[in-house]
Amino acid sequence: MFDELKQILVTSFQADPTEVTPDARLQDLGLDSLDMVELSLVLKSEWGVAISDDELIEYQQVGAVVAAVESRTARL
Repeated sequence: MFDELKQILVTSFQADPTEVTPDARLQDLGLDSLDMVELSLVLKSEWGVAISDDELIEYQQVGAVVAAVESRTARL
């Protein structure tokens, strides 16, 4: 799941692949509030997981987003 999210961050949001780690903060990767909305839509489209932009801002780190996606896809 991390590798897939990393690919999304690199291709859709032009994040530097060397900086995308589980501990990386989304803001440090260059994502702003509008990007969080877009990422929320991508997560819904890719994995059918509803995570709001507010939740993404709260999670902050890539690893926390991965954990949330994994947790929610496990329930499906």
